[in-house]
Amino acid sequence: MSLDDLHLNLRNLTQDDYPQLKQLMDAVYDDIGGAWPQHSIDRLIQEFPDGQIAIEDDERLVGVALTVRVDYDEFSNPHKYDDLVGNREIILNDPEGDAMYGLDVLIHPDYRGYRLGRRLYEARKELCRSLNLRAILAGGRIPQYHEHAGELSPTEYIDQVARKAIYDPILSFQLANDFQVKRLLRKYLPEDEKSQGYATLLEWNNILYEPAERVLENRPTQVRVGAVQWQMRECASVESVLQQVEYFVDAISSYQSDFAVFPELFNAPLMGLQDRATQQDQLAAIRYLAGFTEQFKTEISRMAVSYNINIIAGSMIEEREDGRLYNVSYLCHRDGHVEHQSKLHITPQERREWVIEGGDELRVFETDAGRIGILICYDVEFPELGRLLADQDMDILFVPFWTDTKNGYLRVRHCAQARAIENECYVVLCGSVGNVPSIRNLDIQYAQSAVFSPSDFAFPHDAVLSETTPNTEMVIFSDLDLTRLTVVRAEGSVTNLKDRRKDLFDLRWRDWSWKSGARQEES
Repeated sequence: MSLDDLHLNLRNLTQDDYPQLKQLMDAVYDDIGGAWPQHSIDRLIQEFPDGQIAIEDDERLVGVALTVRVDYDEFSNPHKYDDLVGNREIILNDPEGDAMYGLDVLIHPDYRGYRLGRRLYEARKELCRSLNLRAILAGGRIPQYHEHAGELSPTEYIDQVARKAIYDPILSFQLANDFQVKRLLRKYLPEDEKSQGYATLLEWNNILYEPAERVLENRPTQVRVGAVQWQMRECASVESVLQQVEYFVDAISSYQSDFAVFPELFNAPLMGLQDRATQQDQLAAIRYLAGFTEQFKTEISRMAVSYNINIIAGSMIEEREDGRLYNVSYLCHRDGHVEHQSKLHITPQERREWVIEGGDELRVFETDAGRIGILICYDVEFPELGRLLADQDMDILFVPFWTDTKNGYLRVRHCAQARAIENECYVVLCGSVGNVPSIRNLDIQYAQSAVFSPSDFAFPHDAVLSETTPNTEMVIFSDLDLTRLTVVRAEGSVTNLKDRRKDLFDLRWRDWSWKSGARQEES
């Protein structure tokens, strides 16, 4: 499957989806009777539409989670699958139930490995919180048990799976999604020969309270960001650098972050795959580096989908068809599509030795975790850009950077913090560290990555949410409350955006598209 063609959408199931749903259920549940009849699914959608969640890829149904509301006291005690089913295979939904019950989660075989099941489970949890329900319950099959029934009792098997001595495709997945085994259910589904009729009663407790809303239609107000202070080091191959990238993406996503951020030109050590003498031709060296960009963009986009996280892929050198070179940051969305922001202001060193050119577009990107902007290093030192983004209701500004000395770093840091204050937004500053004398123009680095906030009572006294240890490879996390931005913009001690004297001055973006024809569409 080509990642270029992948475009995932999370939505509620509709009755029109049944033909595809039947095909999917028949394939996944061929050993226990296949799909529910259409009238069962139609009734479920009518009675509890929010609980029927689907993932589609260009209108192709690739993942489904079916759910009902139940009485917690009844279904947290021993029960059978038939207790959920009435006459004519009508699934019994209790509209007044104080818990959710997970019936089925199905993923199309072609889409396994992208962690779509985890995405469906997270959507269920958000729905549980928004409806202020006590818990999510589920009767989980143990389909690998028949392979171990000769030497293990069901409880021993469950214990072995919990200790990861045995892998069970259903139970292992549920345990990895914060469900706890509450009890063993006997004769839960007698026709399930692989589980020999046994199942686990699993529970996820909702410890939060939120107002009841259709959460699939609303953007979260709490956003978690993980930024990698990346160690520049000699590398033996392209694969070794990508392996290091995936290590950090995996680690950051395990903390349920919405964004992973990398620094400017983080893959520059690949120039070291050439010998030192060859590197003396700086223009040839940077074109050599540009040759890896498409592979990195494809692989990082795959990681964004697989780990269910939006990735700010620092920046990389892009060589366009006309041979011109640009410093470009790629936003890899977790739904599979990729957008880009070119560096607009080019430093004297980039222009002189690498012949890098500045881009001519600036935009705010709509994501599932807020409206964001990207300014690459030197760009953040030009306050007009941050203000233009703020005028488009930007919530978070990402600044991947690369500086060699402390004074250069402090110039970027102070300007980034000014952008957070004057534009009443969050700014995530992410840089690289390490000394690599064997690679020309990569011999020294200085960085202290940080996350800045507006300066007001709702935020830290120094307007610094988090920061790294200088010149040390590490990851920082920050939880960003987008509702606080709304409050500070409207009712803060000072209101920078509202109080601008637009009667005296204004700011606008010039449209230079007439010079080169229609603008290139986002990839």
